[in-house]
Amino acid sequence: MRALRWIGSQLVTADAIYGLILFSALVAVISTDHSDAWEVFWVSALSLVVFFAAHVYAGTIANHGVVDGHEVTLGAAFRLAIGHSSGMLFASVLPAIPLLLGVAHLLSYGASVDDSLYVVLVILAVLGYLSFAQRGSAMVVRIFGALGTALFGLVIIILNSIVH
Repeated sequence: MRALRWIGSQLVTADAIYGLILFSALVAVISTDHSDAWEVFWVSALSLVVFFAAHVYAGTIANHGVVDGHEVTLGAAFRLAIGHSSGMLFASVLPAIPLLLGVAHLLSYGASVDDSLYVVLVILAVLGYLSFAQRGSAMVVRIFGALGTALFGLVIIILNSIVH
């Protein structure tokens, strides 16, 4: 139960969902440039780490100083920012697996990219379902919430791909 609580605290966050959508948009964009699974994986992963570092930097600066009448040291602000933003990295682990299977030639290049994007949509659907379940919604609402969350994620991924 403790593991599920930790997973929920790391993956059901705005940063995790942002990281998931960002990673998938990077995969979609990079995979169109005559690349291979290795390049798609590394460029997407490294780009995500750069965005993570930017989030940590911004969180550190925003939380350093006096918050609610309490002094927050630079080290404490940094640790808070790491903890808050870490979901960005954790959320991309599962979608990275098909790309790594492509690197190992256990999946074709096209299948590894497609499967990575499918994994993102499944995760978004599960997060949507859980969000409605936490509210005590009826099963049909949970299912439509899951579908809506996945479809909206797909739209965001497509828009990100077009912009980048």
